Amino acid sequence: MRVIETARALQTLAEAERCAGQRLALVPTMGALHAGHRALLDAARKRADRVWLSIFVNPTQFGPKEDLARYPRPREHDLKLCREAGVDAVFLPSEEEMYPPGSQTFVEVTELSQGLCGRSRPAHFRGVATVVTKLLLIAKPHLAVFGEKDYQQLAVIRRLVQDLRMDVEILGVPTVREVDGLALSSRNVSLAAEARQQARVLVRALEAAERALASGELESAELLDLVRGELAKASRARVDYAELCDAQTLAPAPSVLAVPTLLALAVVFRNASEPDASVRLIDNRVLYPKPRQENRL
Repeated sequence: MRVIETARALQTLAEAERCAGQRLALVPTMGALHAGHRALLDAARKRADRVWLSIFVNPTQFGPKEDLARYPRPREHDLKLCREAGVDAVFLPSEEEMYPPGSQTFVEVTELSQGLCGRSRPAHFRGVATVVTKLLLIAKPHLAVFGEKDYQQLAVIRRLVQDLRMDVEILGVPTVREVDGLALSSRNVSLAAEARQQARVLVRALEAAERALASGELESAELLDLVRGELAKASRARVDYAELCDAQTLAPAPSVLAVPTLLALAVVFRNASEPDASVRLIDNRVLYPKPRQENRL
């Protein structure tokens, strides 16, 4: 496995591999790898000859009061997982490599970035779109793989690639979950015991909405009341948002659901031992409503 730290070295390798007829896949990450990332690598391996993974904690997608300094960076653990997964190359650039001195160019996907996470993290998706654009230009992959847990991020990246006519396929992989249903996240390790136990409220809220939908409830307000009621049972949770959106456009869902609809959650959990060290988790589920049957005589 090669560990590459400069953009020029990876670009040179990409050109050589492409000339040799190899299909390249890239899995962009911020490190702190877990089984969810392994699922991305496995999906990439099925579709490409060479699988590359990038590790870069991107500063431009963190706000001034967010957890950039505390974000886990277990380099040796990550490289070990990559070796075990058969990764062919790891791109491990410095901040200066990705943002050279004097950098002033950013990429923005305007409408899809506004709601959900974009509302409480206004510069987040500009940072995501910028760093993903850089990684795709550097690695020159035929395929890039992302997790569906970050649903809005995936939508932003797909729009970015379509709008800029990039010659790369974007693949979304279903969310991988822990035994108790909590979505795997690099931030889970920052949860203290009580907050970790309460974090399962996210999946309970999603499941409650699905059960209600299966029972015939199509009213958006009723479903959201049910979800928020479930989330309120966690004393260490503060709801950032709980929203229903069109699964394609992310526009607010109508009052009565009729098409596939995204139920998206973002909740901040406070650790008892470190009240100021809160952990923000997201999760989602696409709901598939069945149209109501009109009564006919």
